[in-house]
Amino acid sequence: MKISLKKSGLLVAAGIISTASFAQSAKQSSIEGTTPFGPATQYRTWSIGVGAGVTSLQNIAKFNNGGYDKLDWNLGYSAYIKKQISPSFGIKATYFGGKTSGYENSDKQTGFETKTPWSVALSGEFIAANTNWRFFNSFIKPYASIGVGVMNAETAAIAGGNTGEYGDSYSKIYVPADFGFKFAVAKGINFELGYQLNWANQRFDNKVGPTQQYKNDLFTYAHAGLEFALGSGSKPALNNSNPVATLVNDYTVKYDDLKAQNDALNAKNQALQSQLDGLNSDLKDDDGDGVANKYDKCSGTPSGVQVDGSGCPITVKNETKVVEKVVVTEADRKVVADAIKNLEFDLGKATIRPTSYATLNKVAALLIEKNFSLKLAGHTDNTGSRELNMRLSKERAESVKAYLVSQGANASRIEATGYGPDQPIASNKNAAGRQQNRRVEFTLY
Repeated sequence: MKISLKKSGLLVAAGIISTASFAQSAKQSSIEGTTPFGPATQYRTWSIGVGAGVTSLQNIAKFNNGGYDKLDWNLGYSAYIKKQISPSFGIKATYFGGKTSGYENSDKQTGFETKTPWSVALSGEFIAANTNWRFFNSFIKPYASIGVGVMNAETAAIAGGNTGEYGDSYSKIYVPADFGFKFAVAKGINFELGYQLNWANQRFDNKVGPTQQYKNDLFTYAHAGLEFALGSGSKPALNNSNPVATLVNDYTVKYDDLKAQNDALNAKNQALQSQLDGLNSDLKDDDGDGVANKYDKCSGTPSGVQVDGSGCPITVKNETKVVEKVVVTEADRKVVADAIKNLEFDLGKATIRPTSYATLNKVAALLIEKNFSLKLAGHTDNTGSRELNMRLSKERAESVKAYLVSQGANASRIEATGYGPDQPIASNKNAAGRQQNRRVEFTLY
């Protein structure tokens, strides 16, 4: 069967145009579900291919044509099965069949015709684009392969324009070298355009003997075809995968995840900063009377004026001072111990929970009855920043003082101090120890 070169070119061009629209989806599908340095089971590694094209004794370099100068085209067809070892290298077993002919002159009176019922070869195939760091995951993939195999052929002479009888068939070693382009048109499907050089036995062109310039005959096979990856369609094909594209995709996914985590942490930090700013504002003492703005009901008190727990001036009556010896009994200490044990605040705040009021009321009554002085020392664990813990411990001590004063205790006899995490009484390495460290100590004197 003779094939027109012009018609073949048109068919090839149409094939290229029809595959271009699939490029983008093919690129993405070649890496989805894979990770760098992952096992081969992530991919489909087996594929089959079918193709057809034209054969000729002519070649691009115009050498070793045996004197058959008239270009002649015939049908060739091929198929293969391939095992992909790596993204860039595979081993394939190839079948080729067809017919090849040539003429010495344009009148086509003298020449030869050779049938190739079958030939099989084992070749190694290298795909260049799958190792390219500059154009990773390319739609167009140059390839080259070379191998060795056995070709079965029958040759007949053409004289006076008539084809003679075919001689006995013979099977000889031949060497195919193929190169061309693969177009990744869809997930696991490649469209191929190739040009194959085949070195065959000297009998192939019906010219033998010592007068021949070359020891082996050479014919070409220009072909187009399709390659289909075998296996689960959910996996990409290894022969269309580029390690660089896999690495970039993996990096991008992890970057997006880390960015989302970072954004969430930034949002939490902003919320904590707002809370810290609020605490700073509450703990300011603009008039310097020793009572924080949050609890100061009489702002703007002049410097040096004695104030009560609510920040208001105390009216001092002229009294004869009587020095009394302060005696703290075990019963007094028990009232304070119960108050410490029962004292609870809202989480992360200085707000006293109502369940603590009853025991604090007893401490206030004790202070009023016996005119005791009281030192309140706020402490925290080491969770969070030191600055925040210092302010929180001070604020909690002030909160207790304000409550006791609200129950009638003398503010001038109550001292509130915050020590933050600096004076732990237990280890901060476990939850039980940290709970013990979060406390307000009461000292009567």
